[in-house]
Amino acid sequence: MSYSYISAALRQQVYDRANSCCEYCLIPEMAVLFTHQIDHIIAEKHGGLTEDFNLALACVLCNKYKGSDIASIDIETDEVVRLFHPRRDAWQDHFVLQAGKIEPLSAIGRVTVSLLQCNRAERISERDLLIQAGIIKNT
Repeated sequence: MSYSYISAALRQQVYDRANSCCEYCLIPEMAVLFTHQIDHIIAEKHGGLTEDFNLALACVLCNKYKGSDIASIDIETDEVVRLFHPRRDAWQDHFVLQAGKIEPLSAIGRVTVSLLQCNRAERISERDLLIQAGIIKNT
């Protein structure tokens, strides 16, 4: 599969909008070993375009677990539910951050937290340390 070129200007626009933080798990790029990646919210293979509205900043782990997925099964309802869309959805409508743990507030939040494995023990510890250091805030 070939991937579309993302210009330096568009890449900078995505970084600036996200304040250099993962738009899924809130981890700032300065706190991790690997640079964040530009994610096609709707993957190109699903018809997603390489344009501002379809791009999000994602840490390596969130981008790895999300892959080209656009939905998952909600464990509470057994229904197919779309994933969080950083351009269409407000983070605070679907999640709350408390003591490093991302608590889902909706079905969209549940499937996103589950699929992206946002609450693995090491991810919670990492965010909790960043909260204690004042780098990120509980929501």
